[in-house]
Amino acid sequence: MIEPDSILGMLGGGQLGRMFALAAAQMGYKVWVFDPNKHSPAGEVACRHIQAKYDNYDALAEFGKGCSVVTTEFENIPASMLKYLQDYCRVCPHPEAVYVAQNRIREKTFVNDLGIPTSKFIEIKVATDLNNSQHMHWPCIIKTAEFGYDGKGQQVVADVQEATQAFNLFGEVPCILEEQINLQLEVSVVIGRNQQGEVCFFPIARNEHKNGILHISSVPAKIPLELQTYACEISQRVAEQLDYVGIMTLEFFIDEEQRLLVNEIAPRVHNSGHYSMDACHISQFEQQVRMICGWAPADTQNHCAVTMVNILGDAWKENVFPSNTLFDDVNVKVHLYGKQGAKPGRKMGHFNVLAENVTVAKQHAQLVYKRMMGEK
Repeated sequence: MIEPDSILGMLGGGQLGRMFALAAAQMGYKVWVFDPNKHSPAGEVACRHIQAKYDNYDALAEFGKGCSVVTTEFENIPASMLKYLQDYCRVCPHPEAVYVAQNRIREKTFVNDLGIPTSKFIEIKVATDLNNSQHMHWPCIIKTAEFGYDGKGQQVVADVQEATQAFNLFGEVPCILEEQINLQLEVSVVIGRNQQGEVCFFPIARNEHKNGILHISSVPAKIPLELQTYACEISQRVAEQLDYVGIMTLEFFIDEEQRLLVNEIAPRVHNSGHYSMDACHISQFEQQVRMICGWAPADTQNHCAVTMVNILGDAWKENVFPSNTLFDDVNVKVHLYGKQGAKPGRKMGHFNVLAENVTVAKQHAQLVYKRMMGEK
């Protein structure tokens, strides 16, 4: 076990690192943040911010020597750097797990090799690979294999010609072409696993997106129990096969035929798990601390229904945040991330609305969102 007063390392200085650092401090741990950004949201609340590029191995060595364990808030850290840190301290999750999850080709191949379904896809490394799409059902979605998030690096295409144009637009980097499905809804499972192999599941969230960015997550998800059980079984199998330690999130599609398909693996805490900060006995960030430090999982059950809504930079009018809209409502739990520069589409915070049932929570959250955005 890693005892309180130890130093925990966080690679990445965004909002996920910030909320981790705050949770760790509450539990008696110190956090060092490694991030090149001078105005790092996580660095502002950490005990120490090592401001250096991720390929600065001297700085990484200093970071690793000072920490008992290092984790990461995003999957685009090169796995080679995580392996380098293993010479100095424990790294959770394992570099191999991050290596799989940070590339859509490796990720979907790994999932399919376990006998777990995804949408049908083909790998695109050069434009002529699109000639292998004759068995695909159009329209499809072409996505960059790496660095895509919040709707970036992907495009719906109607045929090979449009797919070729998109591939060129993306700079001819490796991509996948996957079939669009008859989507009914999207859900996510946040799972925790420690070094002893103990696992826990947060309540499944039902997710809605706007312009490719997560807009709303609601709990309970109100999906059939058998689908909930199957989603948790898949998540546990993936975690065990990756020998995963920490918090991991799996995003799922449910199609009109009630098929459950893995969309993505996120080797970290997740936007769709932010509801846990106010609606559960423990937040995903506290549980992340427990998992990487070797403690047993705490109770993840929700004590009420909840809807989480992302606050994007679009809410700032003339660089002013409509605080009275949110803070005057005592039933709204507000979490702002301390980012500088509100820009359209940029995640600046979120709020949670708690209620006795999810219908009331969602209706209230939608009304608050409309007021925040100045909509009628």
